[in-house]
Amino acid sequence: MKLQRHGVIACLALTAVLGLSACGSDNNEPTATSASGSAAAVDCGKGTLNAQGSSAQKNAMAEWIKAYQQKCAGTTINYEPSGSGAGIQAFIAGTADFAGSDSALKPEEQPQADAKCSGGKAIHLPMVTGPIAVAYNVSGVDNLQLNPATLAKIFAGKVTKWDDAAIKADNPDAKLPATTIQTVHRSDESGTTDNFTKYLSKAASADWTLDHAKAWKAPGGTGAKGSDGVASSVKGADGSIGYMELSFAENSGLKKAKIKNGAGEYTELTGEAAGKTIAAAKVEGQGDDLKMSIDYNTTEAGAYPIVLVTYEIVCSKGLPADKLPLVKGLLGYAASSDGQAQLSELGYAPLPDSVRTKVEAAVKNLS
Repeated sequence: MKLQRHGVIACLALTAVLGLSACGSDNNEPTATSASGSAAAVDCGKGTLNAQGSSAQKNAMAEWIKAYQQKCAGTTINYEPSGSGAGIQAFIAGTADFAGSDSALKPEEQPQADAKCSGGKAIHLPMVTGPIAVAYNVSGVDNLQLNPATLAKIFAGKVTKWDDAAIKADNPDAKLPATTIQTVHRSDESGTTDNFTKYLSKAASADWTLDHAKAWKAPGGTGAKGSDGVASSVKGADGSIGYMELSFAENSGLKKAKIKNGAGEYTELTGEAAGKTIAAAKVEGQGDDLKMSIDYNTTEAGAYPIVLVTYEIVCSKGLPADKLPLVKGLLGYAASSDGQAQLSELGYAPLPDSVRTKVEAAVKNLS
């Protein structure tokens, strides 16, 4: 399935405007029409929200902000796709009302974030599930297939030519050039990097010994800021390969490698295939803290195994009175069935309903 045809390009254009003008009715309980044609109530707040973090979710956030502001007058919502690490630091510093992060708070970050929540804790609300594409630009090569070990060797700098025996073994019928491999990674601290390296450490531990982190640790390669920067670098250099959230690969017209999953299948990246991995994920947080654990070695047939979950990190209690209605209104819309229905049109995989309803309930409990 080509997710781009559903309007990813149009959505990406929206992200250039991070603070959209307020418009719509003064009615405090307007309705919004979902992708399925149904209408759902939207709880409107007033005022200004400033949030930042994950660039992987910026297409989703731009669409939610646009829809919310069209229905809720008197609102200005700014989302800066500064990267997960920067978003968390902004939340801790008190300059972001909530943060988007593609990985959970580190143990040392949790108490710092909690300190910003009077009488409560900072919690993780999974809101966006994004497949991570392994995109490549190699002249004459289509339908590239990679198993986890080969992928780990490429990004660890152990496989340096496209006609290496390891890549040939994954692609016995392909005509592979002797071109030097140019890997592209994130230069900024990124939850996408954290999740990509977590996948490598779980699915190819013998070949990826660098564990996982938001900051890229492997030697060599080229760094680029944001998923859009990685996509641009890959598109501009023959022989290159990089990792990025799916919609950025789609918008750049990049080829995406099929990845071998725990069932032994080389799986094409589609929203449906990524959704199968998310559906098997487990909630490991307590109460309204909904941190998730992903099985990167899932044996589910047809599952694409490299996925990430973007959390909105927000105070469970202690939100300023002038911010609370707007935070609950925006995040409530994002967690609604209508808000999640928009994601499949943008290159993401909507939350399984079993998780979505928990997120929706947690948003209602914010105070």
